[in-house]
Amino acid sequence: MTTELVAHDRAAPAWSIPRYLEARDGRLHVSGADAVELVRKFGSPLYVFSEPRIRSNVARLVGAAESADRPVRFCYASKANSNMAVLKAVLDARIDIEVNSGGELFKALRAGFRPDQIIFNGTSKTGDELDDAVGAGVLSINVDSVYEIGLVEAAARRTGRRANVTLRLVPEIGTRSHIGLQTALLTSKFGITHSEVQGAFRRALTNPDLLNVAGIHIHVGSQTPDVEPFAEAFRAMWSHLVELHRETGHTLSHINLGGGIPVNYLRDRSQADQLPQAEREMLGASLEPSEVFKAVMKIARESARTAEAEHLLDRVTILLEPGRSVIADAGVVLTTVRNIKQRPETGDVWLLTDAGFNLLLSMTTYNWYYQLVSASRADAPPDTPYKVAGPLCDSGDVYFDIEGGGRLPDYRNLPAGVQPGEVLALLNSGAYTLAQSFPYNGRPLPAAVMIREGGRADLARRRDTYEDLLTSDIW
Repeated sequence: MTTELVAHDRAAPAWSIPRYLEARDGRLHVSGADAVELVRKFGSPLYVFSEPRIRSNVARLVGAAESADRPVRFCYASKANSNMAVLKAVLDARIDIEVNSGGELFKALRAGFRPDQIIFNGTSKTGDELDDAVGAGVLSINVDSVYEIGLVEAAARRTGRRANVTLRLVPEIGTRSHIGLQTALLTSKFGITHSEVQGAFRRALTNPDLLNVAGIHIHVGSQTPDVEPFAEAFRAMWSHLVELHRETGHTLSHINLGGGIPVNYLRDRSQADQLPQAEREMLGASLEPSEVFKAVMKIARESARTAEAEHLLDRVTILLEPGRSVIADAGVVLTTVRNIKQRPETGDVWLLTDAGFNLLLSMTTYNWYYQLVSASRADAPPDTPYKVAGPLCDSGDVYFDIEGGGRLPDYRNLPAGVQPGEVLALLNSGAYTLAQSFPYNGRPLPAAVMIREGGRADLARRRDTYEDLLTSDIW
């Protein structure tokens, strides 16, 4: 590396990502687009997504799968962000999709995904949703209970089509993620328990003209920082696959490991010591997808040899449902400081922005941490603490933990002298923000833009108007 490049690297902010998030001429640039200019053109607040970063994240996952030495299919978890421009970018990156509702199924098909690219998940599927999924001929419906097997059979009868199903299991595996994001425990609402599994398989195989039992599924939860839960989940599923084959002769075509590959929300660790250790380890997870595949395949080969079932392993395709790891760090929320106040009694300076928890729900429900930087002065030292809050008429609409539990920093560090009109950016906010947004306090939802190669910004969602607030009301 040349001296010039070393010097440039040293000067770059810790949160920056070359060719994606950069400080140029004092301002934040997202894949070459000036964030301040984006706000001037499209308004504030504003969701910003990067198509090049989405492609890069998908390529990273696909490259890691090469170590598996098995067919691997990625199905983007559209619940993380189902904006149509995002779905189109995922489709163009040549991976498949996972949906959780009839609405997400509708959007996936409209975006151009073929039915055989779609996995349908969820705990409470309606008859209409199942009719749509079975009628379309989706790759698989992930069945969440023994009772649901009968519901899918009924949909197959109504539509006159055989349904592909996968049974979702609860392997009783905990992770070091947020408790609200853990989905593989007996206390969670998801899946079929160990004592029910074999009976569920037998039930699903009773009407082969209606159901094709294609696979077995597990999801250990989101933002999982360790490789062991993925490996143990595969071990549990493999044992059921082998037992099913020995009892019935039926061979499953896929094992679905779900999602959960983490994103590093703490590339800039300047405020990491203000988070509890468990939060730091979870939010700052650096688990590489290749590590997951290596651990899983090690378990797979050992288990296959022990069970003398290498021939079954040869027939299995591995499915994964990445969401956060595709879109989280490909998104930024831009917000503008609208008001400023000082508290002489406490010495606090408050910055009041136009982005509240109605646009970043996880910041309240999970006390989720999004790095906050100045987009207007991206290369200025963030050496001044501020209290930062949104515009909502709610005391919980703050960028810190209102209960004082230490889950978030009490202050956010920004450059000195922040004034109204300055544009701020919440980084790593592509997942579970726009998808969970709502017009609380009668605030129309923001626009969203997709940044293309070369820095061109295309509108991906128009900004709502006051009239949109009345769309479904009747009076």
